[in-house]
Amino acid sequence: MPVSPSKSNRFDSGFAECCGRPQCLPVSNTESRMPNFRSKGFTMIEMIVVIVLIGIVASVVAFSFSKSLASARVQAASRDLVAALRYTRGQAIVKGEQKILMLNLENNTYEAPGKGSRELPKDMVLRLTTAQKELTSDKAGGIRFFPDGSSTGGNIAVVLGQREWRINVGWLTGEITLDKPEGEQ
Repeated sequence: MPVSPSKSNRFDSGFAECCGRPQCLPVSNTESRMPNFRSKGFTMIEMIVVIVLIGIVASVVAFSFSKSLASARVQAASRDLVAALRYTRGQAIVKGEQKILMLNLENNTYEAPGKGSRELPKDMVLRLTTAQKELTSDKAGGIRFFPDGSSTGGNIAVVLGQREWRINVGWLTGEITLDKPEGEQ
C-alpha cells in the first residue's frame, strides 16, 4: 500500500504525532536526546555546604578526642602515683619499718622506696599537702607510712590545665583514694 505524501511529511517535518492537528509543536531529535542537567547532580553551593559541614564535624571530633586523650594521660599518671603510694604502704607493713614516698615538686618526680624515680609528663604539675615535718624543702616532701599501715596523711594533686586529680591519704588508716574531677568517669 502506497504511503500518502501527507503522512510521510508529518514524520519528516519534525512534528510530533499526537492528534494530527497542525497546532502540534515540532520536536527535534536533538531536544529529546539532551539530558536534563537541572535534575541530575549537585550544584557547587551544595557541595561547598557539605564540605564545610564535614569540616565542622571533624573539628569537633578532633577537639573531643584530644581532650579525652589529655584526660587519659592525667588519669594514668594519677593511678601510677596511687600504685606507688600503695606499694610504699605495703612495704612498711611487710618490713615492719617506716617507709616514705618522696615527691620532688620542682622536677615533677616521685620515688617509692627501693624503686627508681618516676617523672610525670612536662605539662602536668604536682602539688603536695602533708605534715610539716615531712616537708624537706619548699619544693620537696613526702608521705610517711608506719608498720601498722597508718601514715602522716595528706594529699597529692596531679594537675593538667584546669583538671585536677586529687590523691588522698588518710592519716589514721593509711587508706589511699583517688578523687576524680567533676564530669570524669
